[in-house]
Amino acid sequence: MLMLLAALQSEYGVPDPQQLEELMAGLAAGDREALAQLYHRTRAAVYGLALSILGSGHDAEDVTQDTYVTAWEKCHLYRPQGTPMAWLLTITRNLARMKLRDRGRTQDFGEEQWQAIPAQSPSVTTEDRAVLEAALNILSDQERQIVILHAASGLKHREIAQVLNMPQATELSKYSRSVKKLQKILYAS
Repeated sequence: MLMLLAALQSEYGVPDPQQLEELMAGLAAGDREALAQLYHRTRAAVYGLALSILGSGHDAEDVTQDTYVTAWEKCHLYRPQGTPMAWLLTITRNLARMKLRDRGRTQDFGEEQWQAIPAQSPSVTTEDRAVLEAALNILSDQERQIVILHAASGLKHREIAQVLNMPQATELSKYSRSVKKLQKILYAS
């Protein structure tokens, strides 16, 4: 299960914070190519978080686009005290929560939404995606976000805690419980 999420991550790699810092500097200078590169390197994580919050591929795509528009417009507010990825995911989380409040509900992932997460790795089959979808739908929204942010996006636990506004110990505990739930589900089959 987590290997499948890691396969999604390995296709794109964990974005190098130094490269992302350079891209953020380019954004601040008005460089549209820097925005394109930032999008290319971080879109899977941004979309994955939006999808984990919203449960709708269409809404997640909207939030993903809005995240990069907001990053372009607000790049002057970025301070390199954290990481660019955490900053982007905070924007994503806030936009997704606003959309969720506007919509007033959540829904389960569908096949269309999972197919929208880019994955052309031969190691990720349709069956793998179905198993992953079913297992992740058993987790609570917050548990699903934590697992996706760590396993698929490659964020460190302290970064996830920052993005989700929770103590790191709480995030670690929730991650551990989520992994145990997933193992229990997958190994019971």
